[in-house]
Amino acid sequence: MLTITTNSFENNVLHADKPVLVDFWAQWCPYCRRIAPAFDKVGEQYADTLTAGKINYDEEPQLIQRFGIDTIPTLLLFKNGEVLGSIVAPASKSAIETFIQETLAQ
Repeated sequence: MLTITTNSFENNVLHADKPVLVDFWAQWCPYCRRIAPAFDKVGEQYADTLTAGKINYDEEPQLIQRFGIDTIPTLLLFKNGEVLGSIVAPASKSAIETFIQETLAQ
């Protein structure tokens, strides 16, 4: 799993060769911890199609502010340096998969 920071964001997300699914999360967030295994499995399952990475809410305030993240977990899907879509507090692995499939199909 890719850890994304303010310093690595441009290279890891904006200039990535394939879409990047980003999870904004925090250690203290029980829902973030609950959805983490599903996010990790989806990241592995779609590894040929996209890169999955995490941004720590507490450690990266510039990125939180830049993307207006006010609820976590929030997932953003980037492609060619732009946000294609977002999902807030996904309920399951299938919800994440549906989000990816529908967003990339646009």
